[in-house]
Amino acid sequence: MPLANLVATNLRAARAHRNISQQALAKKTKLSVSYISMLERGQRTPPLETLESLAKALGVPPLDLFRAAAKRGKPSKR
Repeated sequence: MPLANLVATNLRAARAHRNISQQALAKKTKLSVSYISMLERGQRTPPLETLESLAKALGVPPLDLFRAAAKRGKPSKR
């Protein structure tokens, strides 16, 4: 799976898992709802600063947005 699609899938899954709407995530990150939607559909590739902001708002380590599905459930080693 291309990296952009993996990030899109993980972003959508993390948001859904936490029951956060796109609107609430947009407000937390000061991004537009349409941009969040485009990110989740893989239509835009965000800069690293945006990925960091999204991860912080979702309460996940930024690297979780890049992990393949098989590794998503495993705790990160820090």
